[in-house]
Parts: sequence; C-alpha cells; structure tokens
Amino acid sequence: MAERMLKFVSVAQEQPDKRPAEARRKDFNEIYAEFVPAKAEAQASRCSQCGVPFCSVHCPLGNNIPDWLMMTAAGRMEEAYELSSATNTFPEICGRICPQDRLCEGNCVIEEGFESVTIGAVERYITDTAFDNGWVRPVKPVAERDESVAIIGAGPGGLAAAVQLREQGYQVHVYDRYDRIGGLLMYGIPGFKLEKDIVLRRHKLLVDSGVQFHLGKGIGDTDGADSIAFSTLRARHDSVLIATGVYKSRDIGGPGAGLGGIVRALDYLTASNRVSLGDRVAEYDNGELNAAGKSVVVIGGGDTAMDCVRTAIRQGARSVKCLYRRDRANMPGSVREVKNAEEEGVEFVWLAAPQGFEGEGSVSGVRASRMKLGLPDASGRQSVEPVENSAFTLEADLVVKALGFDPEPLPTLWGQPELEVSRWGTLMVDRKTFMTSLPGVFAAGDIVRGASLVVWAIRDGRDAAAQMHAWLEEMTAAQAEVAE
Repeated sequence: MAERMLKFVSVAQEQPDKRPAEARRKDFNEIYAEFVPAKAEAQASRCSQCGVPFCSVHCPLGNNIPDWLMMTAAGRMEEAYELSSATNTFPEICGRICPQDRLCEGNCVIEEGFESVTIGAVERYITDTAFDNGWVRPVKPVAERDESVAIIGAGPGGLAAAVQLREQGYQVHVYDRYDRIGGLLMYGIPGFKLEKDIVLRRHKLLVDSGVQFHLGKGIGDTDGADSIAFSTLRARHDSVLIATGVYKSRDIGGPGAGLGGIVRALDYLTASNRVSLGDRVAEYDNGELNAAGKSVVVIGGGDTAMDCVRTAIRQGARSVKCLYRRDRANMPGSVREVKNAEEEGVEFVWLAAPQGFEGEGSVSGVRASRMKLGLPDASGRQSVEPVENSAFTLEADLVVKALGFDPEPLPTLWGQPELEVSRWGTLMVDRKTFMTSLPGVFAAGDIVRGASLVVWAIRDGRDAAAQMHAWLEEMTAAQAEVAE
C-alpha cells in the first residue's frame, strides 16, 4: 500500500474542475464538477501518511482522513466510505461546505510549496460514489426499543442525533417549523454550494430508517394547528433534544436603518432558496428580496455574507459590493469562497464600516468610513478604529445585513422560565452530559455553542445522542429495579 502514497512530490494539488465564472453566474448549480476516479485516486495518493495527522486533529469530527485517503488511492471505495461514514453522519455535505482551508486542509503538514492534500473534494467523491453504488443504506437497528425521543430542529445537529438514536432502536420523532428538513442546509446555504437534492436524498434515507418527521410544526407555549407546546412534547416523549440552531439576526443601527430595501441575510437567502425549490415567494416577486437590476451592498465578512453576494450576482444585480470593516487577511469567511466571489464579479470594500443609510422611503446609499486595524485584544484579534475624515457613500438599492446570528429567547417563547440560558442567550448544559437544567432535556449545536460550523453541529448532535442513550439506559435500569 505504501507505494501508492506520498506522491505530493510528483503529483500537483488539483481541485475538481470548476465551471467558468461567466457560466456559473447564470444559475444556482454547484460550481465544481465531480472528480473522475483516476483523478480522485491521484489526489488521495498525495497524502504523506504522517505520524500525527493534524488534518484529523483539527477536524471537529476527528475524521480518519489519512486512512480513507489511502483506501481511495487504492481504489477500495466501499472501504473508504465505511471509514468516512464511521465518524461523520453526512460526509457528502461536509465535503461540499466545510471551510477546509481553515480546518483539515489548512493544517496539512505537507511541506510548503507542495500544497495540501485535496481532502474536501475527495470526501465528497467518496460518499457520492457510495450513493451511486447503493452502499448507503437505511439504518436497521438490531432491536427496537419502546422509548421515544423528540428532536426539536431538523438541521444538521438534530439529524445527526436522529441517526445515532435510531441505530440504538429508539423511536425518533423530529419536529421542525419549516416544511422541509435541513434547516440552514436547505434554506440558508445556496444551491451553488449545496444542491438541494443532496439534502432531500438524506431525507428519504432517514424516513426509510424509521425516523418520523413532523414538519411545519413549531414549538411554543401552547398547542395549535401548526405548533406544539414544549410541555406537551416532554409529556409525550421519554427524552427531548433541543437542536434549533440560532436564527435571530444581528441588527445594525445608525441614521436611516429603518429605510426600505435594508433586509436581513437569512430572509434574503431563504427567499432565493425557496424560489429555486419551486415555491412562490411574494417578497421575491415584488422585488423586496430580489437583487435583479439593483446595486447591492452586503455588510459582513463571514460565510453568510459570501452566500449573499454570490446569490445577488446570480439574480442579475447591476453591481455587488461587500463592505467589511477588516482586511482580507482577517476576514472570517472561507478564503476559497472569497476567491470564487471575486471571480464572479463581486467587489470587496475592505477596511470600511457603515455609519448610516441614505434615501427617502427606500435606501439609495450606504454612508461608510474607512477603518484601520489597531492593537490586538486578549484573543489576539486586532481591534478596528475609524480613520478621521474618511467618509464616503456607496450607491445601494438593496442592502443585505449579514452580521451573524444570536439565539432566540426560547425560555420565553416556550413558557419555560426554568430553562437556563447563558448571558449570550444560548442554552446552558452540563458539558459532559449535554443535559439542560430540565431533567431529560438535552441540547446541542449552535443553540449551545453559538453560531458555528455545520461540522460542529454534527459533532455535537452525535455526542448528545450518546449521552441521551446513556441517560435513558440508566432510567430504564432504575425503573426495573423499582419494579422488582
């Protein structure tokens, strides 16, 4: 096997072929082609099989990356899939949307000048190959259990937990306020990064595994036609996992902040994704959430901002600018996504921050000032300071606020004041058991750690499921002891 590896000295790093920018500006299809088998094997063979695999160390899931790269290089694809899926519930999704340049690939130890192994694209190739060959099968537990669990949220964390609990034989019920599963995978991430049939394919697999979905069913403090009270949910199930994510958009103030044409990133992306799925969206049809023919300014520098600017390009915007208060080196978004956005025609306005908005009724411009980087804070991140007398105005018919997300006030919304939260509004849990202040109620993902990556949500969902299983086993044993 060894002679197949360590070829980084003779084989150059390559990503799958990328569609030309002019072509991809016209649709929402994924921009990368599939690897052909020979190319995937060649790229996998570049792995140095190092003694301490920092790619695995820096993967939140601890994926066995060197091992499945070795299997891929040898053409042993079914084994590669078994290794990949052993630690990752949704490897084909992580292979598409994980910021590999900040995680596995960014920590590859191949010598400078030879470039890292193409890990993400190979991960995607492995699972897509497995689906094509019928190796991905529904979960079939060894034995069914009587206990039922409720999972609130059909995003990546909740779905990962559902798979793990179903494997243990629990009766798994997933509740979500949206009409399709996936959460941000479906409605927040555009199709050019993750085509929706990839998520829908997983939905079918979960249904075939026996997971029961209650879609269009929000959680509240009372029962209703399209909602269920949290107290009812607790009474109905033996245990509950809260995996709602964080959906409260951060806002921006300043003069003119209430003008029309200033919208939240999630509203904008959800409308676009719904239209792509064939839904009618009134706010899109009337132009409120449609960038066609407009001068667009997106405020923010994370991956959500990149999704917004690239969506605006595809909707036919007249111009698209991204306003970010730090420089390129300090941008939190994926380096690869920034490059893709620039290729597609997005203009980045670095070291600039909004001060207010101009317009009468509707926005016509963003007033901004130049910024400069100051001294680093305790975390090492540089502060930003305004440059005196540096004001300028950007033309804008549509402004999208991509400033991040905070938790919704769940204790208030659900009538559960005893559900403890942190000073940031995230749910407080025991870090070992994932249990909240309510017995038998667990929480995982962004609602606990704050807005983060999909791969962390999957990790948290898997870990929380293991703790729920341990707690339910303990409860079952205790009840049996009492019965005796």
